[in-house]
Amino acid sequence: MLWINFLHLYQPPAAPELVVREATEKSYDRILRLLEKNPRLRFTLNITGCLLARWPAIGRSDILNRLSVLARQKRIEITGTAAYHPILPLVDRHEVVRQIRENEAILAKYLDAPWARKGFFLPEMAYSPLIAKMVKKLGYRWLILDEIAQDGRLRKDFSGAISHDRQSGLDLILRSRVLSNTFVPKEIAARLDEKKPDEPETVLITGTDAELYGLRYLDQSRIMEKLCARPDLKTSLISAYLDRVGVSRSVCAPGPHSWQTTEKEYRRREPFNLWQDRKNSLHRLLWQLADLAYQAVEKNARDANYPYARGHIVRGLASCVFWWASGRDLNLFSPTAWNPDEIERGALEMIRAIRSLDNPRTRALKMAGERIYDRLISLIWRRHWQKYWRPERIKKFAAVLGREKNYPTRPRL
Repeated sequence: MLWINFLHLYQPPAAPELVVREATEKSYDRILRLLEKNPRLRFTLNITGCLLARWPAIGRSDILNRLSVLARQKRIEITGTAAYHPILPLVDRHEVVRQIRENEAILAKYLDAPWARKGFFLPEMAYSPLIAKMVKKLGYRWLILDEIAQDGRLRKDFSGAISHDRQSGLDLILRSRVLSNTFVPKEIAARLDEKKPDEPETVLITGTDAELYGLRYLDQSRIMEKLCARPDLKTSLISAYLDRVGVSRSVCAPGPHSWQTTEKEYRRREPFNLWQDRKNSLHRLLWQLADLAYQAVEKNARDANYPYARGHIVRGLASCVFWWASGRDLNLFSPTAWNPDEIERGALEMIRAIRSLDNPRTRALKMAGERIYDRLISLIWRRHWQKYWRPERIKKFAAVLGREKNYPTRPRL
């Protein structure tokens, strides 16, 4: 069995140090130990530039050294991406190019290993034909996408495939969503146990967050370690797999989608509802503030405080700010996508981008931004206390009182 394993390493650019340390100690260290102890193992990684830059700042430069050794040994390959993890189809085209270039510069600065533009990871696998063409123009060769890219459908028996995007000219490697949404090593080990010796080679393609291995799933039986030591398991870098003779490629023309887009959302052309849902008032306010802040910063590129403003806006545009405002229950290895602190942290980065500007002519923009920001903060916490705070008890007492929508900010329970 051949396992093509793609791992995405990312922590929000505004994440507290404690969060970055926990993910590093529970997941990233574990993945590196697996690679170091198993010379036959090959994984393809995406590491966002904002995370790479955090490791030296928290005293974990050893991670960079270990990654560099593995990359020089061709045990891992690292894809390109956007440095601060925005949803690329939802941001300005100039911002797309700037963040891709900045990510390349961060890779060159922090990794002591040769690096070439081969594979590219779209944050959240958020694809649009325009963005794909831009990635191709920047010199990349392939994208990893979700299986829904093939024809807008999801299949229980899909194990992964290679395709070619006729719109951009990029090769596409398509992950199995069903398999990727499990604890992958457990599923692969079970399939290996069931496989007969005379069966042809099976190829399984998965794409997951690296935090699955330790931070989000407590693998007490060390299933991952046992799987990686098995002699009947083969692994390959994605670029090496694409170069293999005889790997056939179908041709497709994907519509906009992400690795969590449903078939219904794909058909309705609402592929990015997790980050920009027109029915979600929080999303509307967040994008209103984000657009105002981004335009204010970019129109004042000569401002004395532009570097500070720029540092805030890229953090505010990170996908997780909008994801945590979706309130969706994705039934994966995480709770409902709701975290008022994360949303507030992102909104604060956006308003700080405007506040940072020194130009007196930005006074009106500052006041407009503060009005949106005040509405946002009020809405975030009203929604939290009314809908998400101890929901099982709120539901019970709301039924008794018959006034769920008019609950006080903090009901007496």
